[in-house]
Amino acid sequence: MKKNALITLICSVLSVAGGCAADADSAGANSGAAGGAGVAQGGAQDFGEFRQILDDGGIPHPATLDDVGFFNEHKVEFPTPECDDDICLHGQLGVMGNMITGSNCTLMLLGMNTAIDPTTLERPPLNLSIAVDISGSMRGTNITNLREGLFRMLDDLRPADRISLIAFDDTAEVLVENVAGDSPELSEAIGLLEADGSTNIYAGLREAYDTVQLHAVEGYQNRVILLSDGEATSGITSDARVEEMSRQYNELGYGLTTIGIGESFDPELMRELAVTGGGAFYFLESPEAVREVFEEEVKAFLLPLATDVRIDVSVSEGYSLRAIYGTQGAELEGNEATIDIPALQLAHRTEVDDDAGGRRGGGGAIIAEVVPLDASVGAGSVGTLVMTYTVPGSEDTVVQEVPITSALSPGDVPEDGEFESTGVEKAFVMLNIYAGFDMAATRSAYGDMTSALGVLERLRESVALWLESNDDADIEDDLRYVDLFIANLRSRGASSPPPERRPPEIWPLD
Repeated sequence: MKKNALITLICSVLSVAGGCAADADSAGANSGAAGGAGVAQGGAQDFGEFRQILDDGGIPHPATLDDVGFFNEHKVEFPTPECDDDICLHGQLGVMGNMITGSNCTLMLLGMNTAIDPTTLERPPLNLSIAVDISGSMRGTNITNLREGLFRMLDDLRPADRISLIAFDDTAEVLVENVAGDSPELSEAIGLLEADGSTNIYAGLREAYDTVQLHAVEGYQNRVILLSDGEATSGITSDARVEEMSRQYNELGYGLTTIGIGESFDPELMRELAVTGGGAFYFLESPEAVREVFEEEVKAFLLPLATDVRIDVSVSEGYSLRAIYGTQGAELEGNEATIDIPALQLAHRTEVDDDAGGRRGGGGAIIAEVVPLDASVGAGSVGTLVMTYTVPGSEDTVVQEVPITSALSPGDVPEDGEFESTGVEKAFVMLNIYAGFDMAATRSAYGDMTSALGVLERLRESVALWLESNDDADIEDDLRYVDLFIANLRSRGASSPPPERRPPEIWPLD
């Protein structure tokens, strides 16, 4: 890797935030928000475990830093949606030196949003199975939080919904089968949940899928929610076997959302299951998170906005596509990339300062890192983005194409930076904080606490300076976790590197 501060690069930020109409009568209804309503990607959507480790005084492992979840905790504003389709695609340019080493970085923010008011959308009824871990490790706070979350979710269910509740420990048992969403039987069964035994995730998940399949009806959403606090300890314990079984049901149209509880669950398994299931993965790190996930994100999960979303990225001459972050479904080949997103979900935060219920639900972001190769190409095309998606409940396909252009030559960066909008500028800061967290966590895992501390100290100075001129609750909270990371490193004896020792390049080039 070359680590030259004078090397420039382009980081194209493709922010996934949008929506779609439930029917033709609702098309064109205005959301009331200046930037339209937003959505988030299906799949991993959680940053809670990383935060919890820092709150507890620990040093997070890089595996706990989920880029999709991190960007989902930031609300970014986009231009008013004025296209003829339900979802409108935007592209905006931003240029500035990065916040750790100062080497130049040019960002393009491409966002999707909708003019449709999400409150006017009628969701199809649910055929939902909830698989609940009641193994012995769930005793105490975990089972209490689980019951509270399920009771809160009942408020968002409807009489037309059909709900099944499956409990699993060593084996799986259907406690309630195919009852109405307002059934007293469902509420009573949740209240009687008790913890005992080991953890047979395969049996619980398989029983939930089988129950959904048994009661599948045309016009209903067929979904499963899996809640667990541990790793598989009985039955089929192979993650690969569990994932393959789940994938087979996903291919039949049965979706999955996973929720991890406590400190011992298997985040990699729960995340992978959610990704292939077109749902979301959450971590309940606190009582506040219980309220946030079940009251807000479950509402979003219940409302389908777009399915089979595909984004094709093509990078123009003069640039090289290096990497894509913020999505589980990216495939790169040369200067072309294909991003597949199973579903877009409603992002419940409607304003940047709307974080009273927690930070989850701001939207998703996908980041493509593009390296400028040839300044002689001059200003003009950087690349092209083509989006296709299926309108839920129909076979209609929407296609949009957006050219990515720049008034600057590849690698040319104004001294003071230049941003087309506040949304692009915030995306720049988000990307730098994420990269700083990743670098610090990786270096800490290698035992290089001094280098990790040096990265975060440089980042902290830049972010604090940015906040002096920008009022943003998301970035302020990010800075709090930068400070916690710094404090936790110092408590373990880390000392600041000498001033002349530069941190490694934030995005080193091959």
